[in-house]
Amino acid sequence: MLRLDDHWVWDFWLADDGETYHLYFLKAPKAIGDPDQRHWNVSIGHAVSADLTDWTVLPDALAPSVRPAFDDYTTWTGSVVRADDGTWHMFYTGTSHAERGLKQRIGLATSDDLHTWRKHGTAAILESDQRWYERLHTGEWPDEAWRDPWVFRDPGGDGWHMLITARSPVGDPDQRGVIGHARSHDLLDWEAQPPLSAPGTGFGHLEVPQVEIVDGSPVLLFSCLRTELARERRLAGERGGVWVVEPGDLLGPYDPSKARRLTEESLYSGRIVRDRAGAWVLLAFRHTDDGGFIGEITDPIFVCRDPAHGLRGTQPLPM
Repeated sequence: MLRLDDHWVWDFWLADDGETYHLYFLKAPKAIGDPDQRHWNVSIGHAVSADLTDWTVLPDALAPSVRPAFDDYTTWTGSVVRADDGTWHMFYTGTSHAERGLKQRIGLATSDDLHTWRKHGTAAILESDQRWYERLHTGEWPDEAWRDPWVFRDPGGDGWHMLITARSPVGDPDQRGVIGHARSHDLLDWEAQPPLSAPGTGFGHLEVPQVEIVDGSPVLLFSCLRTELARERRLAGERGGVWVVEPGDLLGPYDPSKARRLTEESLYSGRIVRDRAGAWVLLAFRHTDDGGFIGEITDPIFVCRDPAHGLRGTQPLPM
């Protein structure tokens, strides 16, 4: 488990160099008092582990830039991949003081060793496209959702894909959440594509998406709290947490209306990863209990894909 005495920890992503797991995570000092303000007092922390359980905390990986820059206010959730030349690429979310943190963009940093990161200039590498995505002040959502980039290779070897937390410009405002999509051939130049899911599936947003092949079948994870579910879902008594849907293809289309909860809201921002024995495990951050926000990352929870029931915990998950 990753627990810091003086900082809250929440969204995270991992890189595996074959010997060591590198964990990158959002962190904010508890000295600010109010955990709801953590998003605006954030840096990207770094820890390493051999077993996904015992973590050694290292100096932070990234922090907001000096003004003016697209990320001079916040640096938020992302993912890491390794290019063909061995360079590690971290894609992350940035917001600026210029829009009071309300417009989200995707940025890039690179590293040779997963420790020292170099930002790719002061400009974002990818912004939302108004042809397919809701922009700031064009909808009834408080911000422009364009965050949580999850990057992976094209299954056929044709470049790279990015999944993004985004919203459609059409449909009921509380059901506009979609899985955004972008493509690149070189990890540097990106072009937004139409979303890989449709609006109207009961979610205001689908956060921290991740797609993997588990036991031969594509699995999409995303997270959504009860407060961001569509009104009809809330009235039906549904709750939030980590959700899973199993599309027929790694690149979708995805149908979140068929998603089921993998965990309850006490766990959030779930990620699955293979341990050294080759088993799939889930990590998530501990979100809430009766005493409020917790802010720490769990030990690995073993999961498997049951042909009859899909992805599930090998032991009962918090539900």
